Amino acid sequence: MNQRTLRQPEGGLTAGSIEEQIIQMASLSYERLPLLESIFERYALTLGSAFKSFVAMPCEVTLLSFEYLPCGPALEAIGAPALTAVARADPWDARIALAVSPELLFSTLEIMLGGRNGDSRAWSPRSFTAIERRFCQKLAEMVFDELEPGFEPVGGVRFRFDHLENIPSNAVIAPPATPAVRIRLQVGLEGRGGTLDFVIPDNALESIRPLLSQSFPGGDIGGDSGWREALGRSISGSEARLTAVLHEVRLGLREVLDWAPGQVIDLGIDMEHEATVSCNGRALFRAAMGRRKNGAVALRVTEELGDEKERDDGRAD
Repeated sequence: MNQRTLRQPEGGLTAGSIEEQIIQMASLSYERLPLLESIFERYALTLGSAFKSFVAMPCEVTLLSFEYLPCGPALEAIGAPALTAVARADPWDARIALAVSPELLFSTLEIMLGGRNGDSRAWSPRSFTAIERRFCQKLAEMVFDELEPGFEPVGGVRFRFDHLENIPSNAVIAPPATPAVRIRLQVGLEGRGGTLDFVIPDNALESIRPLLSQSFPGGDIGGDSGWREALGRSISGSEARLTAVLHEVRLGLREVLDWAPGQVIDLGIDMEHEATVSCNGRALFRAAMGRRKNGAVALRVTEELGDEKERDDGRAD
């Protein structure tokens, strides 16, 4: 079979034959996190309002991509130079990275310094000044602060700014081979703007992964609770059929075939024996049998049965 080489491998794959990359792709199959994707979709909407307050200009934030790939390739794919803010996530006991593109940094800086009506200039790669780094820190802190409320439904987190790196690949947040998520946001400021890239390693999400793998935590994130009230009213007025089983005995088929009319079958129970009450085949509780003053047969609950507890009401072999 002929072998071909892919020139531009993506998603953390190294250059090589198609067969080699198929093997790598099998090892890079990560579990999707639907709730995390939903959090950042909502975050894009709220971040637009935060940017508007930050620069006093209408702003539009769009979620461009959400990728699952190793941490090293995720940082390298951002491109350099780009100021990258590293933040500590408490109580996750981990770090995440936020890369601010030079286009967004200088567009925001020019607007806040009075250059709103001026034409934007193409940025040529160079080292960042102390003022630019300080401004990027303020911008990153605002972006991190706005992200915190999005994680409240899954337990909450605090992002504390740690330091800046000029090159994204220099941001040490996890080993290069660690699975990670890279989220890219496009920030538009009246014809200007740039991108924000979040890189969140897998170890940062370990404690809340069971929740993030669901579509919604408990099914109630951002939802309307009115349906619960309507469902509760419907259930309260509905009827359920209960079945009371006094006793069950297991007999051999030969003995059953020998039964004749008038024969008395000893069940081995007395008047104090309790019945097992079930609904739709599931045992709910045990109850003592008796009669009310009007002569009707009644049951008095004596023991509740758990969901996983089987009925063991003295069955005989």
